[in-house]
Amino acid sequence: MTGEEVISIYEKVAVITHQMLAAAREYDWEQLAELESQCASHVATLKRGESAVPLTGMVREQKVKFIRQILADDREIRTITEPWMEQLSVLIKSTGTERKLAQAYGANQSG
Repeated sequence: MTGEEVISIYEKVAVITHQMLAAAREYDWEQLAELESQCASHVATLKRGESAVPLTGMVREQKVKFIRQILADDREIRTITEPWMEQLSVLIKSTGTERKLAQAYGANQSG
């Protein structure tokens, strides 16, 4: 992998995380999940090949710029998604509790 390839992948990740942020702002969870999968694929590529590529000067500065953008978008995505995930967790627990109660009381009514 060359320095240009590394930067190209970071740029792709930055574009995807920005699209993820747009999807999160629109509460489009399916789109967000699809984009997250694409992002994970690019990150896996970086993990496999980036360490062997020394980056210097302008290329290194570009990498830092993309990483800062990615982290800022990620932070905002989490700000949007974490409350929704908490609500979903409460709903799932509530549904599970209701099911257990129905099973317990349903079994008692039969006997």
